[in-house]
Amino acid sequence: MSRTRLRWNGDAATGAIREAAARGLLLGAEHVLAASRQRVPINEGTLERSGATSVDESTMTAAVSYDTPYARHVHEDMNARHAPGRTAKYLESVLPETSAEVQALIAAQIRRALR
Repeated sequence: MSRTRLRWNGDAATGAIREAAARGLLLGAEHVLAASRQRVPINEGTLERSGATSVDESTMTAAVSYDTPYARHVHEDMNARHAPGRTAKYLESVLPETSAEVQALIAAQIRRALR
């Protein structure tokens, strides 16, 4: 009868998965930001350049934001006229369209960490 030993490194595995998921969240947020930049209304480009991403690893949440005093107004004003391809709801509208890619980015980072 042969014996097999198993060493369980659960804490290390959990930590590696969390780190990988956080990397995936950041990549996903950057993907959403890039997609929204294709739609953000452009006058001088200030609004587009103000886009940023962040990840809170303690809550495992990511954020995409635009930081100008008028970003919210431009995002919500459905009556404003914009150049072709540029629109209000430039951030909100890309979320459902990019969700599959964001999930795939997170999953790929976790798979890579488990190798």
